Amino acid sequence: MALTINTNISSLIVQSNLSKATNSLNQAIERMTTGYKINHAADNAAGYSIATNWETQLGSLDVAADNAATGADMLTTLEDTYALVSSHLQRVRDLTEQAANGTYGSDSLKAIQSEITARLEEVDRIAANCEFNGLNMMDGSMGTISLQVGLYSDSSSQIELDESLFKKGDVESLFTDYASVPGGDSTLEGIAKACSGYDGTKITGGQAAMLDEIDKVINEISARTTTLGAAQNRIESSIESISVQSENIMSSLSTLRDADIAEESSNYIQAQILQQASATLLATANQTPSIALNLL
Repeated sequence: MALTINTNISSLIVQSNLSKATNSLNQAIERMTTGYKINHAADNAAGYSIATNWETQLGSLDVAADNAATGADMLTTLEDTYALVSSHLQRVRDLTEQAANGTYGSDSLKAIQSEITARLEEVDRIAANCEFNGLNMMDGSMGTISLQVGLYSDSSSQIELDESLFKKGDVESLFTDYASVPGGDSTLEGIAKACSGYDGTKITGGQAAMLDEIDKVINEISARTTTLGAAQNRIESSIESISVQSENIMSSLSTLRDADIAEESSNYIQAQILQQASATLLATANQTPSIALNLL
């Protein structure tokens, strides 16, 4: 190799290697401090794009899980409300059966009727106030509801809660088969009189027939609750499915993006040694042109 002053090839070679060692050292430090082997698109363009997409999906799946949980909470609220309505109707049935015994005078039947009326009025109040997040679930105003429990817009990412789940729950709507309402009385008042067997002036009897009517209503509520349970099971299944999907994406993301700290620490030591060696050799290489002075 020729001995030159203007161009120091040895120094240039060492500078290039020093730059490479420094870049490798900085990369290892970055990977160990962030925990990621892909920190920039330049590190792995395809991997960076895939990782970004998976992160977006994970965020959406978290929202989908919240959506499903909110839907389950809504149906639980409705189910608990039906349980409360059922307890009032069961008490109405007990009072009706008591009144049907035929051993009570008008004052006793009037007292029974008063409690029955209060119970039925409470059923109407409960139905009117069965609300979840601004939605009244027992006044017949709700249609079919779609729960977004997946990543996409197709039917596999949605669960439809049919409007039949949100039927009216007031006394008039529940006692649909009860038609013998005395003139001028509301359905509630007519039912209370029929259950107690007292019309305000005389004992009329007929309470036993109302037991069948009340049983029909209780069975209707039981059927609605069963349907709610089936919908809740489906929502719970979607939550489990979301959890599995999230775990799989997180595992794949970890494989693609997470740094192997043992490997990176080894790379760090290697780059550090090369950097130190290059720095030492650069000092020597920079002295090479000075040899030319000995020839002068």
